[in-house]
Amino acid sequence: MTRPGATDHVHHILRVEGLHVHYGPICALRDVSLELTCGTAVALVGGNGAGKSTLMKRIVGLVPASTGIVRWRGHPVTESTHEIAYLPQRSDINWDFPVTVRGLVEMGRYPLLGPWRTYGSRDREAVARALGLMRIEGIVNRQVGALSGGQQQRVLIARALAQEAHVLLLDEPFAGLDQPAQELLANLLRDLSSTGHLIVASHHDLKTVGEIFDETVLLNGRLIAIGPSRDVMTEDNLRRAFGGAE
Repeated sequence: MTRPGATDHVHHILRVEGLHVHYGPICALRDVSLELTCGTAVALVGGNGAGKSTLMKRIVGLVPASTGIVRWRGHPVTESTHEIAYLPQRSDINWDFPVTVRGLVEMGRYPLLGPWRTYGSRDREAVARALGLMRIEGIVNRQVGALSGGQQQRVLIARALAQEAHVLLLDEPFAGLDQPAQELLANLLRDLSSTGHLIVASHHDLKTVGEIFDETVLLNGRLIAIGPSRDVMTEDNLRRAFGGAE
């Protein structure tokens, strides 16, 4: 499913083929295959231990696969690429690190500079664009540790946008946010998908899946269902996803 206005990005496809991931003797993911297209917002839904975080970490290369392959734009993902960004849960980040909002977003440009290029006008423009998209231009000089949870989440996304990521993998981006912050973030994520980004986010609030996400991937250690959220979020599918390991 592709949103209107994102047709220029339909050839940007993320494919997962026959993916198995083990942590020692434990099988975290079994034979997962799926295809996701830029211009779409996708929810990863499942219980604790269903493999949501593992799937995202494998896509970006943070954990190895026992078997299977991840392809981006037709090519195997064998090393990290600036076009795919993984954003961990905010609780996993040390927010006491002394850096401003602008400084953190500018870090998104570092992978693109290489050993010889210096930070220049194109980089400044990319950072300014990312700050604007996340509506955080007014707090660029604040320390990230002094921000609200919603602001911190938007700074993380802005950093990914500054690195020119097409695919944003978000681990529980709405966790710990109050209602206004959730609504603002949901609107911003929908805006990003409508302009061609692929948004993939683990999400636990079943009531809001259909409001935020075009498509849903239901996991329970394996793929239970994938497709438009209104079709996937059925009582039978949810029972299979949350009814215990199979």
